[in-house]
Amino acid sequence: MLTVAIVILVVSGALVIGALWGAFLSMPRQVEGFLIAIAGGALILSLVSELIEPAIHESSLTNALIWTGVGAVVFTGIDYLIDEYWGANNGGGLLAAITLDGVPENLALGVALIGAGPLQVAALAGSIFLSNFPEAAGGAKEMKRNGMGKKKIIGLWGFTALILSIAALAGYFALANADPVILASIKCFAAGAVVASLATEVFPTAFKDDHHAAGIATVIGLILALALSELG
Repeated sequence: MLTVAIVILVVSGALVIGALWGAFLSMPRQVEGFLIAIAGGALILSLVSELIEPAIHESSLTNALIWTGVGAVVFTGIDYLIDEYWGANNGGGLLAAITLDGVPENLALGVALIGAGPLQVAALAGSIFLSNFPEAAGGAKEMKRNGMGKKKIIGLWGFTALILSIAALAGYFALANADPVILASIKCFAAGAVVASLATEVFPTAFKDDHHAAGIATVIGLILALALSELG
């Protein structure tokens, strides 16, 4: 239980740390883009090795493919609604945009912790940390540009971190005795949603901010995730 609490605290805490960085410190766009690309590269490997491949063994290739596709479709549909109708930079739409890819990630993290030691989930937790920090820093910086107060920014990201922590705890406790096929389906759904977010949000942002080095940063992230996975 202590290991579960520490992993969730570190991963969700990255949002608060990133928000503090973005709200109070200056981060060059090139650095921000480089960090985002590192996070994307780390998640690519972790999604495949920590979620999709185990899900194939726990259920079947067909089941894994179907639920990965469903996750991508659901993310894309909600992301479209946020961008076109709800307003990604305002109120509830902003909160939805922040949590949309974070909830599947942390739910999958909670599921991955079931029956596993800390080293076995080090790659996934580390990758999500690398993803959450620059996401929060960049988001807080954008909110500040749009005139939002620093206290409100920190409060919003703190609330988001709470939501994501609850998602991880729900994945761990509520699904502890679930059928392996159900767990595999959830992992693939989460992986599909995050892959879609990489394609539509993460890599386009990284390329826009630092296109000259985005490819190198992506490979660095992949190497870091590979190194973390060897710990398990």
